[in-house]
Amino acid sequence: MTNQAYKLDFAKIGDDVTIWAEAKVLFPEVITIGNAVIIDDFVFIMGGKKITIGSFVHIASFVSITGGGEMVIDDFAGISSGCRVFTGNDDYLGGSLTGPTIPPQYRSPLRSYVCIKKHAIIGANTVILPGVTIGEGVAVGANSLVKSDLQPWTIYVGSPAKAIRKRPSERILELEAQLRAELFDHNHRYIPKEKRNANSAI
Repeated sequence: MTNQAYKLDFAKIGDDVTIWAEAKVLFPEVITIGNAVIIDDFVFIMGGKKITIGSFVHIASFVSITGGGEMVIDDFAGISSGCRVFTGNDDYLGGSLTGPTIPPQYRSPLRSYVCIKKHAIIGANTVILPGVTIGEGVAVGANSLVKSDLQPWTIYVGSPAKAIRKRPSERILELEAQLRAELFDHNHRYIPKEKRNANSAI
C-alpha cells in the first residue's frame, strides 16, 4: 500500500493495495476497496453515494470516475487509460440550470450508477454514461461509447458500443478458480503477499 492509501480514510481497504501518489481520491469515506488493487498515477475518483472496488482490479492512468452516483467494479475487472466513467450528470434537457457553480435549488442533478461486473475489461479512452451495467466478462474496445447495458461475455466496439462476437469464459473462470485456490485460505480469506512470502521462506 502506498503512502497515500495510508493517509486516506476509506470506508474499508484490503491488503496489497497500491494507490500511486499522483492519484486523486475525493470523499474516500464512501469508498470500499478489496485486495490486490492498483490505482495508477493521475486517476481521479470522486466518491458519490458509494463506490465499491473489488479485488484484483486495476484502474489505469488518466481514468476519471465522477458524477456523484454509485459505482461498483467487481473482482478481476480492469479500466484502461483515459476512460471516463460518469455515475451521474446534470439534466441537459432544458428544465434547469447546469454546472457545479449553480446553487442546488436551480439545478436538477441526476445521480445514477455504473456497474462493471467480474472479468470485464474496458479499453482505453472509453466513455461510460450513467445508468449502465457492463456484464461479466465483457470486453469493450478502445474509444467506445457505452450508453446502455452490455451482455455478459461479449466483445463490444464503437460509438455507441455494438456487440461483435462472444468472448469465451471457460478458461478465464478456470484460471480464476486456480488463483483463488492459491491465494485464499480454507475460510476463503485472502492471504497477503507478506504472509505468503513468509511461509515460502520457512
